[in-house]
Amino acid sequence: MASSLFKTLIRSSNSPSTVRSFSLISSQISEHTAKWMQDTSKKSPMELINEVPPIKVEGRIVACEGDSNPALGHPIEFICLDLNEPAICKYCGLRYVQEHHH
Repeated sequence: MASSLFKTLIRSSNSPSTVRSFSLISSQISEHTAKWMQDTSKKSPMELINEVPPIKVEGRIVACEGDSNPALGHPIEFICLDLNEPAICKYCGLRYVQEHHH
């Protein structure tokens, strides 16, 4: 699929009918997306992230980067954990809770 899409892009850049070629690319992408959405054997990204239990943190504020490798993560987000329910990172969906010590 990717190689045919790439060939279509190369052909369209050399062709005067670029608009028509891009509509072909759009239809190929839409077909691929529709095929992926019909496959119920795989979990969606949100289902996968919801399977991760909330991460317990001792402090009131956590810095979420999405991954230990900066190249794979997202911009740093500082999240306040003052509420009783888990706080969610707006980039990756990880949940954090404050672990209270008595």
